[in-house]
Amino acid sequence: MSMIGGAIDWLQATPLSTTIRESDLLFPTIECVHVIAFVVVVGTISVVDLRLMGLASKTRPADELIEELLPITWIAFAVAAAAGLLLFCSKPITYTQNFFFLGKMLLLVLAAANMGVFHLVVQKSLATAPIGPPPLTARASGAISLALWITIVAFGRWIGFTTLG
Repeated sequence: MSMIGGAIDWLQATPLSTTIRESDLLFPTIECVHVIAFVVVVGTISVVDLRLMGLASKTRPADELIEELLPITWIAFAVAAAAGLLLFCSKPITYTQNFFFLGKMLLLVLAAANMGVFHLVVQKSLATAPIGPPPLTARASGAISLALWITIVAFGRWIGFTTLG
C-alpha cells in the first residue's frame, strides 16, 4: 500500500470522518457553508474578471475594484477551503477516486497559477492604464479566470452527482 493510500485509509477511519459521514445534519450543513462561501468567491472573482475583460464596471479603475474585493474573496476562499476539507474528510477514499473531484482540484491549481501570473505581471499594467478598455493581457487573464471558475463550479456540482451513497 502506498503512503498516500495509507494516509487516505487512515483519514477515512478517523472519528472526524465517521462523524461527518454518518451525521444526518453535519455533512449537509458543512456543504451549505462550502457552497455559500464558494458563491462569494466566484461572485467577487467574476466581478473582477468582467471588469478586466472590459464588460462591466467600466467607469471604475480595475486596480481599485481589485483592492476592494480581494479581502472579501480571500476570507470567503478560506471558509470554502476549510469546509471543503471537512467534506473531503468525510469520504476521502471516494473523493480521491472521483474524476470530477480530481478535475476540480487540478482546475483550482490552474486558477491559482493564472491568479499568480496576473498579480505578479499583469496587474502592474492596470495602475497606469486609463479608465476604459484594459490591456490585452488583462482581458486574457480575466477571460481565462472566468472560464476556469465556471468549469470549477460545473465540476463541483458533478462531484455531488457522482459520489452518491
